[in-house]
Amino acid sequence: MLNIVLYCPEIPQNTGNIIRTCVGFNAHLHLIRPYGFIFDINSSDLKRSGVNYLDKSHITEYDSWDDFKKIVTNKDKIYFLTRYGINKPNSSNMKDDGNNIYIVFGKESTGIDKNILKDNVENTLRIPTSKDVRSLNVANCVSILAYEFAKQNDFKGLEASEPHKPLFGTKI
Repeated sequence: MLNIVLYCPEIPQNTGNIIRTCVGFNAHLHLIRPYGFIFDINSSDLKRSGVNYLDKSHITEYDSWDDFKKIVTNKDKIYFLTRYGINKPNSSNMKDDGNNIYIVFGKESTGIDKNILKDNVENTLRIPTSKDVRSLNVANCVSILAYEFAKQNDFKGLEASEPHKPLFGTKI
């Protein structure tokens, strides 16, 4: 199962967008405090960016990185997306073998704590970008990595055609 982990998110609109992406890819969202905003599922910022998918989301909150680590087992895979990453997403094995796959994303201003990264360098990922960009928006990065997970798993459990409003009234 895909698990998206936000380490100390700071911007509610990004978090709302990520909630929507998690629902779209059947991913569980894990939020690690402290946040840069008051996390309220009924707030207008989260509702606006999460649209009407918030009630379909699976979210677990943690007080710290140490609290989150308690749920990760030796069988689980954990990746860290960082501009300092040494692996490309497509070179990492994200095959769903029945164990959890966690992808950790850092706070918008400073990323993942360097003390966490130094212990996990071999599991760091970097999305290749042009030399003109220091980093990408975290919500966009979640979308890119969720898509990579879905692609590596042949889009298992996802709809290949529009399930809500078929084009011209018929499924193609």
